[in-house]
Amino acid sequence: MPTKHILLLPGDGIGPEVVAQTTKIIDWFGANSELKFTTSSALIGGSAYDAVGTPFPAETLAAAKKADAILLGAVGGHKWESLDISKRPERGLLGLRKELELFANIRPALCFDALADASTLKREIIAGLDIVIVRELTGGIYFGTPRGVETLADGTRRGFNTEVYTSPEVTRIAKVAFELAAKRGSRVCSVDKANVLECTEMWREEVQKLHDREYAHIALSHMYVDNAAMQLLRNPKQFDVVVTNNMFGDILSDIASQLTGSLGMLPSASLGNPGTPGVYEPVHGSAPDIAGKNIANPLATILSFAMMLRYSFAALREADRLEAAVRQVLEQGLRTADIMQPGMKQVSTHEMGDAIVKALQQAQALAA
Repeated sequence: MPTKHILLLPGDGIGPEVVAQTTKIIDWFGANSELKFTTSSALIGGSAYDAVGTPFPAETLAAAKKADAILLGAVGGHKWESLDISKRPERGLLGLRKELELFANIRPALCFDALADASTLKREIIAGLDIVIVRELTGGIYFGTPRGVETLADGTRRGFNTEVYTSPEVTRIAKVAFELAAKRGSRVCSVDKANVLECTEMWREEVQKLHDREYAHIALSHMYVDNAAMQLLRNPKQFDVVVTNNMFGDILSDIASQLTGSLGMLPSASLGNPGTPGVYEPVHGSAPDIAGKNIANPLATILSFAMMLRYSFAALREADRLEAAVRQVLEQGLRTADIMQPGMKQVSTHEMGDAIVKALQQAQALAA
């Protein structure tokens, strides 16, 4: 396999800490498998603004376009909340997605058996949970225009955003969901609010047309977003693949993360057209309140690297090995603070990263 280049974007808050632990895993595979990697780092988010006055430097975009894949930590924090919206850290992340045309965000919600009791739901509700939320990432209300805040003639302030999609945008994200479902349980649930939002009524119609034309062998259902949120808590295992728009996907994937025990366990992949580098990142935010304390959970970022192995490098065996190592460490009772349970051993961010490396080494020794 040719050497692959990974661009590291540690970002803000706990981002640098969790990316550092994942770098240990990258280095381990580079030294102990046929995979070979080079890495470099660049600025994004609040740290980029502090250094060069913009959350998305041109140098970062140039480096991203040259990379084979991108690992991102987190962006944002209270420190930058008073900035103009165009300068806030989140604009760096949104800009990266837009410039690379990363329209498909894949967020698995997998409940490791060892963490079934860490969820706020009963074990029987979430044990064995394995669902994927496919979120459209470059359209909808986060990017639609017109948008802004204006002052009317009578002094009243009015804020406005636009939810907008075209049929090709809907079709391409639905296609991702159907193709993914074909490799899993062959079920897709498309989530919308077609009863009150015309844009999502069109969404439903376009998803149905694609299904009838090309994917009749996949079971398709439609669900309003408010019901979908309730059903994720009531009976999450009814779902296989969920596909939805940008805003609904943002919300539903955070709900799904809590089913797994913690936001610190949920990885994601943002993918575009073939040949475009994917961005892999944990779903959790920058958590500035715990930054620098060595207590953040690095597993979502490590599992994001497993997704990188799977989707960007087609290294399925290595991805399976890494996920198995995470499962082994959890079964050994090691926990960071966010997933700590009675009778388990609490470990630091660094200790969790070291434990994953040790589990990989042990598995390799047994296979030798």
